[in-house]
Amino acid sequence: MSVPNLPAVESLTIEQKVTLLSGHDTWTTNALEDCGVRSVRMSDGPNGLRAQLNGGDALGFQPSEQATCFPPAVAVGSSWDPDLAAKVGEALGQEARAFGIDVVLGPGVNIKRSPLCGRNFEYFSEDPVLAGALGVSYVRGMQSTGTGSSVKHFAANNQETDRMRVSAEVDERTLREIYFPAFERVVKDAKPATVMCAYNRINGVYASENPWLLNDVLREEWGFDGVVVSDWGAVHRPAVSVAAGLDLEMPGTRGRSVGEIQTALAAGDIQESAVDRSVARLLKLTEWGAVAEGDADFDAHHALAREVAAASIVLLKNDGALPLSHESRVAVIGEFARTPRFQGGGSSHVNAVRTDAFLEQASEIGTVVEFAQGFTLDGSGDHEALRAEAVHAASRSDVAVVFAGLADADETEGADRTTIELPHEQIELIRAVAAAAAKTVVVLSHGGVVGVEGWHDQVDAIVDGFLLGQAGGGAIADVVFGVVNPSGRLAETMPLRVEDTPAFGNFPGEQGHVVYGERTLVGYRWYATRGISVRYPFGHGLSYTTFRTSEFSVKVTGDDTATARVRVENAGDCDGSYVVQVYVDASGLGVVQRSARELRAFRKVHVAAGGSVDVELELDRRAFAYWDVQEGDWVVTPGAYRVILGRDALAVEAEATIDIAGDRIIRELTLGSTAQEWFEHPLVGPVLLDTLDSDLLRAMAAPAALRVVGSLPWHKIVNLLGDSVAREDVEALMAASRGE
Repeated sequence: MSVPNLPAVESLTIEQKVTLLSGHDTWTTNALEDCGVRSVRMSDGPNGLRAQLNGGDALGFQPSEQATCFPPAVAVGSSWDPDLAAKVGEALGQEARAFGIDVVLGPGVNIKRSPLCGRNFEYFSEDPVLAGALGVSYVRGMQSTGTGSSVKHFAANNQETDRMRVSAEVDERTLREIYFPAFERVVKDAKPATVMCAYNRINGVYASENPWLLNDVLREEWGFDGVVVSDWGAVHRPAVSVAAGLDLEMPGTRGRSVGEIQTALAAGDIQESAVDRSVARLLKLTEWGAVAEGDADFDAHHALAREVAAASIVLLKNDGALPLSHESRVAVIGEFARTPRFQGGGSSHVNAVRTDAFLEQASEIGTVVEFAQGFTLDGSGDHEALRAEAVHAASRSDVAVVFAGLADADETEGADRTTIELPHEQIELIRAVAAAAAKTVVVLSHGGVVGVEGWHDQVDAIVDGFLLGQAGGGAIADVVFGVVNPSGRLAETMPLRVEDTPAFGNFPGEQGHVVYGERTLVGYRWYATRGISVRYPFGHGLSYTTFRTSEFSVKVTGDDTATARVRVENAGDCDGSYVVQVYVDASGLGVVQRSARELRAFRKVHVAAGGSVDVELELDRRAFAYWDVQEGDWVVTPGAYRVILGRDALAVEAEATIDIAGDRIIRELTLGSTAQEWFEHPLVGPVLLDTLDSDLLRAMAAPAALRVVGSLPWHKIVNLLGDSVAREDVEALMAASRGE
């Protein structure tokens, strides 16, 4: 992976150095051939390469080379399987090397704040622990091949509406606990070659111009030493971005950015040292990839895509309809069974080498099926006639399998959705088929959450296929016919109504601003804490076998750590995989609002029929911590924590309460501190009334009175007390709060 004889930064001229800070064209960086600095080639590719070797575009409009379309992140997230994520990353890295691609732009680890985000198919989860674990494995797998990765989009890039300029108004604690951790874990544990900054602003400052984001947090706190690259077109003021910590603007701007940076250097608006730091990192970037190597094994990668897709499918409901018998008369209904929807639109759109449709795969398995189109992909046609044909087929079958979902145009980069409902004609189709068929199975294809209300109770089984990549048709056939036991779990909540979702009313914002008013209560945290019913919770997923858990225990291993143990037994007659989910409930502890559920550890385990597996999961300091804005650090509140073994985020299998010593935080008191903070201070509180001998102060200390005056700044209290307290006594107490 190393490239010999790279020049020293100081040996380059200003003009040469500045040239490296902006791309050559859409996909490549500038080279300095006389100095031995080669160009670096990049490609879109979170779930498959969109390699454009001659020109190209950043939006997916122009053609690209054929490549394997793996399941997008929405599916991989539902696998809850870091090992599979690593295999996908490795395969992508191998194909990148075959095409001469040095850096692949992925994975996307942004959090699914709202189900309406049009790009949710490109992200893993609504939970940062799950997204971070999968992101780490993906990057490690990819970079094991010598191909660099670009984790994106840093940060708070959670919508497509007005994405180039919208300001995400979000407090620091929410950033630290929800929107940063997946990036933090990938940076620290996988060391990606690059981090891609987002388009949007954060609290008024563009991500590409944000020194707190790119330098203070990313580099100084997390230790990132790779290249920060802009999202394509995210730079507004090139010189300001360089000063803020951006290393590479993409795509190239035909020399405009180079000229602006040179002008800023000449005027003293930015320092040459900032340029030098970026150049040093860009020279190091040329060590990735370097040479086209080998051929892409498309057959092996197609088989892997099918394996990953099958492991990602979530069986939402099953009232005895699945798995299908090969002897059953099966009516297959819905155009998606013949023309599969398997990926999202925009920059991640892959020119797949092949595509498996369920209809042909069911025939290969050996089942004779009758097909009815049911609906058209563009909504045209005679809906009544199509529905009548489907009902006729369903009435003659033992089971009808309806393929429903969203079309390509409904979900794409650059646009958000306005509803989670399926198209009306599909809802009517499902109802009509369910009324006519002996049993009805619905298979869903979509990138963002869809609603199932209005027809859910009329069908016997629901298979959530999300977007499964090019081999999705075969994977669905494997699951519904019982070749593969479903093991996926929802990586995001399925609500009853979009109006119940945490960001409703604050998404997608207005007039250039979007307020993250739900703060840390994102996804299942919101529903669990607020007691709001959902259709299917985060972590839900059924199996063809029966799992039992037992012997759950949690042992404290330090002041702020613990270990959870549980036995998982497969009590059924077929092998299967189970996801152990451990949540922590810290609600009611400390001085900040905490969620009633926070996923803190998980593991997917394979258990043979009749067998059992013992699982041990570590709960580190962060499992119990919150971000304290006053301390500017992670703090563990001393107290009793409820550790929950969940079947999902809401269903409790077992629980244990443990006492954590945590951190003894003694905050300095000032005249600006509140009366409540003075009375409750661990050092000052016990001696306050003895030191400041005042009847009025004693009256204020009564619980009923403290409710009224507790929020008053202490200088107001001192003024009220007047001459009854000495100024030097107040100052002595403030000194005592500092330990003096």
